Amino acid sequence: MQQDLRSVEVDAESVIRSITPALDPTRHKGQAGKIAVIGGCREYTGAPYFAAISALKIGADLSHVFCTKDAAPVIKSYSPELIVHPVLEESYSVREEDKKTISRKVLAEVDKWMERFDCLVIGPGLGRDPFLLDCVSEIMRHARQTNVPIVIDGDGLFLVTNNIDLVSGYGLAVLTPNVNEYKRLVEKVLSSEVNDVDATQQVLSLAKKIGGVTILKKEKSDLISDGDTVKSVSIYGSPRRCGGQGDILSGSVAVFLSWARQHIIAADPNSNLSCKNPAVLGCVAGSAMMRKAASLAFCHKKRSTVTGDIIECLGESLEDICPAT
Repeated sequence: MQQDLRSVEVDAESVIRSITPALDPTRHKGQAGKIAVIGGCREYTGAPYFAAISALKIGADLSHVFCTKDAAPVIKSYSPELIVHPVLEESYSVREEDKKTISRKVLAEVDKWMERFDCLVIGPGLGRDPFLLDCVSEIMRHARQTNVPIVIDGDGLFLVTNNIDLVSGYGLAVLTPNVNEYKRLVEKVLSSEVNDVDATQQVLSLAKKIGGVTILKKEKSDLISDGDTVKSVSIYGSPRRCGGQGDILSGSVAVFLSWARQHIIAADPNSNLSCKNPAVLGCVAGSAMMRKAASLAFCHKKRSTVTGDIIECLGESLEDICPAT
């Protein structure tokens, strides 16, 4: 008998206050989070920048971008705050006989940094070049082996939808699909159409079928499920749907996931969090932060709001909820 399942509107601001670490002068660089974005190619340089800089604006200490050599100078020019690694390769620049050697070199370059990272964001501006996607698949496998959380967005979702085994059963994986990406996931994994009438049950079934990954379904009210529970975040928001907001979200979720993980490991006796899944907590906090910043930016800029305006509101939004003092 199927249970009557409803999503629970979560107190997202309480979650943010609980998992956001205090600013402590005894802490050193890196302890507030080291995030890496895997993405950025000839065509797409904005998305990885948006994700990486959003992580810094929320409070991560270090933000890296692993991109193609063509994309690196462009991304570097956007901000000196980011650490940019021009290590990824696309098919056009690699001869067939060199692919195995180049693939090993790419993996080795990323792998030597892997254990330093608190979370990877995979997909912003990645593109769909077959050789590049093969390399990123290996990076994801190594992230799993070292227990590094991964947030997957954009073309990373295209990759995962065509190879579910990359994330299946990995509880530290987060998928952040938009409407079209979610439709493809549902068709691939559940062999059905999207059910808007019973959206809560469907997102739970999808997360469970993929083996307990956490899914953040982006819509008017964001739905978040790890296959055991479903949370809803509907506070704030903006009617302005400029491109790039998903990249802000993925960078935000990465930071909050890493903070939630630290919070749970520390086993704070004063914690009032009933949920102990850092991926779910990271999604709740990241969703609310993105929605609040978008709302604030829209108040200032109205129809002219663009992604950069929202990024500039991230710090103020977090300060409103969780003052640094």
